[in-house]
Amino acid sequence: MPLLSVNIDHVATIRQARYRQAAEYGEPDPVRAAHEAELGGADGITIHLREDRRHIVDRDAHMLRSTVHVRFNLEMAATDAMIEIAEKIRPHSSMLVPEGRNEVTTEGGLDVAGQLPRLKHVVARLAAAGCVTSAFIDAEMKQVEAAHAAGFDVCEIHTGPYAARFLAKGGDFRDAALLEELRKVRDAGKAIVARGMRFNAGHALNYVNVGPIGALPGVSELHIGHAIVSRAIHTGMMQAVRDMKHAIEHARLPEGLQP
Repeated sequence: MPLLSVNIDHVATIRQARYRQAAEYGEPDPVRAAHEAELGGADGITIHLREDRRHIVDRDAHMLRSTVHVRFNLEMAATDAMIEIAEKIRPHSSMLVPEGRNEVTTEGGLDVAGQLPRLKHVVARLAAAGCVTSAFIDAEMKQVEAAHAAGFDVCEIHTGPYAARFLAKGGDFRDAALLEELRKVRDAGKAIVARGMRFNAGHALNYVNVGPIGALPGVSELHIGHAIVSRAIHTGMMQAVRDMKHAIEHARLPEGLQP
């Protein structure tokens, strides 16, 4: 069964809607949310410290690093400023993602192949700080190969295209295009594992589409945030995490896709 890392960014999004200039005392507090997620069974806590600090802010990152008792994962752009923060905070893992000012959330994987020399240097710096290094990439062989060449420990496959097709077709795997999107994630995962890296997956996963991804062979960890935070509004964070763990535990592959 894959581990579950809960992304709590959107707890901070709610806070920032009211306390943009006073995050240190605003609510809801991501630190409290992380504690609740741990009690619900989260295996890890993920945050994305963005350049524009639109949700998670520096205070959150520092406090979470000192209070989280499970794996603490910092999503970040591969900029010098963010690398310096990671070197100070020393998260258990650092995941490099592309970042755009106008995007609502991360859209598309990191182009490792197109900036290999730079990313080799970044990976070396993060590894020297004691971080497990991860690349958020699309399900493409050239990106898997480049991530391996760069020295990444982990590749997280971008599941957005799969999730979009799942929604469009109501999860009907008789749709050839939906089955193909799942097959792409599976094949990329196999290539990742074959190269000695850890295979993670995430982006737009929710309670109804997570099963087939969680059942893929070799998948180590799923990163899920918005769906859990959304359900937590109605059920509380602890129960929302428990519900997702239950969905992952009962994951299975659809007919037509072999391991």
